Amino acid sequence: MNIESLIPEYAKKLEAGHPLLTYIEENRYLIDLLNQLSKVDIVNDIQLAYNLFNQIARVDIRYTRKENQLFPYLEKRGWFGPSQGMWRFHDDNRQLIKDVRTMFEKKETTHLQERVDTMLSELLRMMNVEESRLFPIALDILLPEDWEQMKAGEGEIGWMHKTDVSETDSVQQEQNPQPSLADGFLKLSEGKMTLEQINLLFQIMPFDLTFVDENDKVAFYNRGEERVFPRSAGVIGREVRFCHPPKSVDAVLRILEEFKAGRKDVADFWINYRGRTIHIRYFAVRDKNKVYRGVIEVSQDVTEIKKLEGEKRLLNWE
Repeated sequence: MNIESLIPEYAKKLEAGHPLLTYIEENRYLIDLLNQLSKVDIVNDIQLAYNLFNQIARVDIRYTRKENQLFPYLEKRGWFGPSQGMWRFHDDNRQLIKDVRTMFEKKETTHLQERVDTMLSELLRMMNVEESRLFPIALDILLPEDWEQMKAGEGEIGWMHKTDVSETDSVQQEQNPQPSLADGFLKLSEGKMTLEQINLLFQIMPFDLTFVDENDKVAFYNRGEERVFPRSAGVIGREVRFCHPPKSVDAVLRILEEFKAGRKDVADFWINYRGRTIHIRYFAVRDKNKVYRGVIEVSQDVTEIKKLEGEKRLLNWE
C-alpha cells in the first residue's frame, strides 16, 4: 500500500508534528489494519483476527483525543457540529467494538464475520467524514495559536498508532506554571477558577479531604455537609501525629517516613465505621522537582459503591 498517495493534498502541506497530520497518520495506520483484518478467515484463524481487532480497538484513544482536544477548539471558533453529532457516531462505533470484543471472547463465530464487517465499514465511514469535511473545515477556521495549544496537550491522551513520544512528536509543555491570581481568577496549571468556585468545589466533594504540609502540620480540610470523620477549625496548624488515636499513630508516621524518603506514593486502608465501609487513602504530594511537599488524606464512604453491579447508563431519578 502506498501510504503517501492516500494522504489528502491539504495534509501534505502541513509541517511535521502538526496535530492534524498526526490524525492523518493514524488513519493510514488504521486503514492498513482494516485491510489486514478484512482478508482474514475469522472462523479458521480467530487468534490472528483477534490480535488485529485489539489493535483496531485502540481507535478509542483517537476518538477521545478528538473529543477533548479538537472539538473544544472548534467550539471556540463557533462550530458545534462535531461535538453534537460526530461524538454520537464515536459512541456508536465504540459500542460496535464492544459487541465484537464480546463475540471474540465468547468465541461466538456464527455471526462474528458479519459483525466485524459492519464494524470495519463504520470505522472507514468515519475516516471518510473526517478527511472530506472535518479536517478541511478545521484547517479553515482554526487559528495557528489554536493548533499550537492543541499540540501541547496531545500527549496527555496519546495516539493509537504509537506508544512512545519523542521530543519531535509533541510540544514540551512549560513545567507547571505557578498559580497566580488575576481579575478575580486563580490561574492553575490547568484552567482557572474564582476563589468562590474553589471553595464550593471543596465543599461539595463526596469525600473527606485533608492536606498536611511538609512540616507535618494540618493546613486544610474540606467542610462537606456529610463528613465521614468530624473535623473542626482547631485542627488547622496541628501536628498530624496528634490528630489520630494512639493505636494509629505508628502507621501514620510510617507513611510519612516512606513518602518523604520517596519510596512510596500511596497508602490505603478500609475499615468498618458505624456500619459503613470507609476507604482511607493517603497520597504523597510532590512538586515538579519531585520534592515532598505534603500528603493528602482522602476518606470516602464506599458502602453503596460496593453494591454496584452491571451498568446504569440511563438517568433514573424515580
